[in-house]
Amino acid sequence: MKKRFTLLTLIAFLSLGTFSVFAQNDSGNIPPGNSKSEENKSIPNPNAKIDDVDKDNKGDSDKGDKPEKKKKKEVVEEDTFHQIIKQKFMEGGPEFMGIVLLCLILGLALAIERIIYLNMATTNSKKLLNKVNDALKSGGVDAAKEVCRNTKGPVASIFYQGLDRSDEGLEQVEKSIVAYGGVQMGLLEKGLSWISLFIALAPMLGFMGTVIGMIGAFDAIEAAGDISPSLVAGGIKVALLTTVFGLIVAMILQVFYNYLISKVDSIVNDMEDASIKLVDILVNNK
Repeated sequence: MKKRFTLLTLIAFLSLGTFSVFAQNDSGNIPPGNSKSEENKSIPNPNAKIDDVDKDNKGDSDKGDKPEKKKKKEVVEEDTFHQIIKQKFMEGGPEFMGIVLLCLILGLALAIERIIYLNMATTNSKKLLNKVNDALKSGGVDAAKEVCRNTKGPVASIFYQGLDRSDEGLEQVEKSIVAYGGVQMGLLEKGLSWISLFIALAPMLGFMGTVIGMIGAFDAIEAAGDISPSLVAGGIKVALLTTVFGLIVAMILQVFYNYLISKVDSIVNDMEDASIKLVDILVNNK
């Protein structure tokens, strides 16, 4: 009986265990693969977040790079100063703008030539006076004349003319110095009158181009039969370009002209001072 009872109990436990297993399978009814997929869905993927962050960073970097590229393109597309000047020159009209430009070229050429000449004409008068004094003491008038002949500049030329008439008396020496000083001053001031002419002529040509341009603008308004702001503004702008260009040319040449005048004045003052000292040296070496 006991054996049968134990067998019955074992059978009952086994039957209950299998029933519970089947009951769990039926209630879940989820295959093993699907449970894993749900677990994968429920667990966040860290790699996915990293990829999203990288994409966002790339997008932000691309957005940040676009304005820089646009700025670079805008910088490249900007006109240079030379191109702007050329454009404004053509807008002003080659008739009057070309004449004003010719005044600038000729004026600058004369100014550069005068600057070179005046710099070569500048001499160290103190050093020259010392050489002439030493030559007069050692070799006489002929040695002093040789020193002046070998020295460049208007001061040396005036000294030579004064020494050449030293045997005729001091009065003749002074007259020759004054006379030849006037000749040298004329050589120093040579070409300056042309520069002053171009300074006055450039703005006058610019004003004349402006007046003619205004007449053309009013003719266009009369032909159109309507006062359009764009038409009036465009005509006035083109007309005023010649005046602006003429004033710029006059200012540039005026700077060079003032420099040349100051240079000539300094050389003339040096000539006068050195001539007085030369007369004193001749008096002392009699």
